[in-house]
Amino acid sequence: MVCNNLHITSLNSGSNGNCYYIANDTEAILVDAGLSCRETEKRMLRLGLSMSKVKAIFISHEHTDHIKGLCTLSAKYNLPVYITHGTLKGCPFNIREDLIRPLYSHTAIPIGNLVITGFPKLHDASEPHSFVISCGSTTVGVFTDIGAACEELTHHFKQCHAVFLEANYDDEMLSKSAYPYFLKRRISGGKGHLSNQQALELFKTHKPSFMTHVFLSHLSKDNNCPELVYELFNQHADGVEIIVASRHEETPVYTIFEPALIVHSF
Repeated sequence: MVCNNLHITSLNSGSNGNCYYIANDTEAILVDAGLSCRETEKRMLRLGLSMSKVKAIFISHEHTDHIKGLCTLSAKYNLPVYITHGTLKGCPFNIREDLIRPLYSHTAIPIGNLVITGFPKLHDASEPHSFVISCGSTTVGVFTDIGAACEELTHHFKQCHAVFLEANYDDEMLSKSAYPYFLKRRISGGKGHLSNQQALELFKTHKPSFMTHVFLSHLSKDNNCPELVYELFNQHADGVEIIVASRHEETPVYTIFEPALIVHSF
């Protein structure tokens, strides 16, 4: 019998580098490769994870904190890189040509028993995408670098058993920060990042009853506080485990269990 549990971790989450690991029992993928190859290997080793299990890398957009280690990592392990045409054009690095695979919106890509689907998101990049990753009936979403929660995001959020959800900044901290005005506008202007309150509203309004884990992700170094956003979400968790994804280290590996099959007898 095939086990459809998913094993997930954030290897790092923040403006200094983003990389998310999603696996079943036989294969794994990475969403983004914003750590150096050496640091990615080091963190996976600490978690007892093997790069030999990783079968592909999916890229959300071309900003450096999402692709910094991509060329070295993909070349060293001969990993195909799924990337949109716009993101590839905007990429400042030369990915090995034979490893490039096209990524199209709403097109499901099978990697063994994993199925990965990308869809457009609101962010100031060339052709940015979010991802949902499924194995059988178990689904995980990677929803970061989002300026606003559009209808498509809320639709996919409702299908997820676990999510990496951006909670980038606290409104008051950003307002009082030393950031120049143009940067504050870029962050909060609808194609930048999701605030704590915006993320919380998405969670409260659209959380499905079967969601078990939320990884609060891409926290700002200067305009957020891990304890603050954890407490904010934990007040409304209603049984969901809240994890703050660090910008300094990996999280533990969490197992997202396949939903139990309910059999009705008549």
